[in-house]
Amino acid sequence: MLLHHYRFVPDETLFDATAFCAALDTSRSPIPVYKQALREIQERLDARFRAGADIRDLVHGRAWCLDRLLAIAWERHAWPDDGVALLAVGGYGRGELHPHSDIDLLLLLERDDDTPYREPLTAFITFLWDIGLEIGHSVRSLADCEREARNDVTVITNLLETRTLAGPERLRTAMGERLSSAHMWPPDQFFEAKWQEQIARHYKHNNSEYQLEPNLKSSPGGLRDIQMIGWVAKRYFGPLRYEEVVAQGFMNDAELRILSQGQAFLWQVRYALHMLTGRAEDRLLFDHQRAIAELFGYHDSPGRLGVEQFMKRYYRHVTALAGLNDMLLQHFDEMILRADEVLETRPLNARFEVKGGYIQARHPRVFLRRPGALLELFLLMAQHPEIEGVRATTIRLIRDHRHLIDEGFRDDLRHQSLFMELLRSGGNVARQLRRMNRYGILGKYLPEFGQAVGLMQHDLFHLYTVDAHTLRLLTFIQRFREPEGRQDFPVAATLVHQLPKLELLWIAGLFHDIGKGQGGDHSHIGAGLVTDFAERHGLSPRDTRLVAWLVEHHLLMSKTAQKRDISDPDVIREFAGQMRDEVHLDYLYVLTVADITATNPSLWNGWRAALLRQLHSETKRALRRGLENPIDRDDWIRETRTEALALLRTLGVDADRVEALWDTLGDDYFVQYAPSEIAWHTQGILAHGGSELPMVLVSAPAEGTSEGGTKVFIHTPSVDDLFAATAAALDQLDLSIHDARIATSSNNRTLNTFIVLDDNNEPIREPARLERIREHLIEELDDPDDYPQIVNRHTPRQLKHFRVPTQVLIEPDGANARTMLELIAPDRPGLLARVGRIFMEQHIALSAAKIATLGERVEDVFFITDKNGEPLTDPERQAELRRRLCETLDV
Repeated sequence: MLLHHYRFVPDETLFDATAFCAALDTSRSPIPVYKQALREIQERLDARFRAGADIRDLVHGRAWCLDRLLAIAWERHAWPDDGVALLAVGGYGRGELHPHSDIDLLLLLERDDDTPYREPLTAFITFLWDIGLEIGHSVRSLADCEREARNDVTVITNLLETRTLAGPERLRTAMGERLSSAHMWPPDQFFEAKWQEQIARHYKHNNSEYQLEPNLKSSPGGLRDIQMIGWVAKRYFGPLRYEEVVAQGFMNDAELRILSQGQAFLWQVRYALHMLTGRAEDRLLFDHQRAIAELFGYHDSPGRLGVEQFMKRYYRHVTALAGLNDMLLQHFDEMILRADEVLETRPLNARFEVKGGYIQARHPRVFLRRPGALLELFLLMAQHPEIEGVRATTIRLIRDHRHLIDEGFRDDLRHQSLFMELLRSGGNVARQLRRMNRYGILGKYLPEFGQAVGLMQHDLFHLYTVDAHTLRLLTFIQRFREPEGRQDFPVAATLVHQLPKLELLWIAGLFHDIGKGQGGDHSHIGAGLVTDFAERHGLSPRDTRLVAWLVEHHLLMSKTAQKRDISDPDVIREFAGQMRDEVHLDYLYVLTVADITATNPSLWNGWRAALLRQLHSETKRALRRGLENPIDRDDWIRETRTEALALLRTLGVDADRVEALWDTLGDDYFVQYAPSEIAWHTQGILAHGGSELPMVLVSAPAEGTSEGGTKVFIHTPSVDDLFAATAAALDQLDLSIHDARIATSSNNRTLNTFIVLDDNNEPIREPARLERIREHLIEELDDPDDYPQIVNRHTPRQLKHFRVPTQVLIEPDGANARTMLELIAPDRPGLLARVGRIFMEQHIALSAAKIATLGERVEDVFFITDKNGEPLTDPERQAELRRRLCETLDV
């Protein structure tokens, strides 16, 4: 790496070479002596780490100890001549070793003929393995190094950082001359190859430093990004001291401080990972995050877990490092490698111009003279979409002057107008807000957003920090506005162009989660914060009320769709009353879809899309009828039956048989299902005749639509444990249940419908697989005596890292004369089957279920009654049901 103020001072208390050699001289075998020395060195280092020693002393100290041990081992082996040398390369070549880092060695030969060295080299390498060193080694001649480095950028990179541990220094010098930029990989070619390498590496990590389980080395903002800066500088400038690198203009003191502090923090985390896991682990997995947070002294507080506090610090460091990496590499490319290129320059105004497609300040004091230019720059980019980005020199100016954004800046009407003009620009607002966040401007202008930077929630549901999730949400809103958005989000893509004021949606998106981490209901807190923002930025009272309402109710639509029976007219009427009018409904729909997709990619699927589309369309119809003129339940049933019968007549089904069947189904059935579904069920039941085998219908969503799930309809004699057996049978097919409607006809036969998706959250469409589902269910459900055995078989799934205490909420569903049971529990194989068995034990009847898997937990809603169809009102019985669920699911 770049050299800076720090200098490692050798510490004999870590390793006493004199005493070690004396022990070797008196021992019958050297191997136990080496093993004991390695063990004692690591114990001393670990003790110092736990005591808070400077991480640089530990990382460089371990390398120094290994240098001494390897040199002694080399001296005690016989070598035919001085034509071979032992070199440290890569990270070890930089003098950096963590507890379980690979010890990368190059055995460098002067000549191509390795015959005289084969036996001693084999003996030496075997000895290193025998004493327990985790070495990575290569044996190359000078010519080999030259040939391989010329053809492979990873080889030349590895050989840029070498140190001679034993043998003649002249060999390393000769290698350095052969590998110099005068002979191969000139700085521009080396830079381009490494930049492409970094782009590919970042792509593997979703181009985001906000990974749920980041990799300390490879994720954006990780150690590789720091090393990348060092490699590029070293290839161009040579091994300069830090003062000289700063003097060359590659970076300034403040940037070097960010680099050094970020590296020290990541080294601390990596050292802890290696020490706690006992291996070379660079993935910051969930279970490690908690352990390291405790080791670093983070404790749970009323508002935030200790692990979340630790990860916030991690994200802030890697965000700063990722931004610094971007800026320095762009600066290197623009100002050093391409300094002589003539680029077209086009003025935008008195303060900014476009050079080579990138915007830049026309004077280095532009932000001092007019601080509002810190916002104006992003407005200009929104107004001129052809601008590709910000030139590196201007990025540095932004970073150096962002401190100018203080309370006075934020209260200035001119600056408030600039920010609102950006939101109203009609351009790609999301992209500009992301850039503002990247350069540290957004959190300065909106301090409440700044508090959310790096704020995570330690679960598998929220895949991103609050700020990253918010910016992803805004990106999805922009995607809805673009032509390609219509395919995946047809309703949102239509509505987003009909909203009266798009800036209100940008504001609601910015503030919807901003209240997290501040204690209390984040929706309510956010509504207060966005009200302050709106009033300060001159929004009308009406617009202010709308954005505050959107923030306070941003979870309402998703909760209603996922936890309420939206086929019930009463639910629709209640939800329509909360919407007030179609404008509120449309804004909320677009915000909800963006929020779901930005939270976790696995959450948005065809079934959720269908639920939200149905809720939106039914609510819009209710609003157009007028809240004072709701549709009558009897009218709803009559219209549904009429339309379904018309469909069946076109299929040639006898109307009298249809009516006779329908008389056994009950009114609720015609409320819950659409006419097309009723026609499908009816045709299947009548065709099934009097067979005692279960009748199972399986249907894929309509061709050409991305919405919905695969429907499974089961008509069979109603018996105990049927739901549990069905859930287990579907689980065996790797299918997840997302919705269940459980009903029984007057002749005691089931009318059970399940919506299922595969393990990729997609509906099943292949005819052969649909038939396999049907056959499997018939086979499994044909004998009720087998149900207990079916329930006890599980399909393996990945178990999660988190313990989620089971929560059971039981409350009346008065409108439907039943009881609602909400279950929050850890996801696990066969969970629904276990729940079904408990219902059977407790003599509970299930009428409907809404199933939602959110990361490591499920949030399921069951509508239940007792066996007589009455609500579950007895407190003792409710308590026993709650106890059994918790007892079973917390195991």
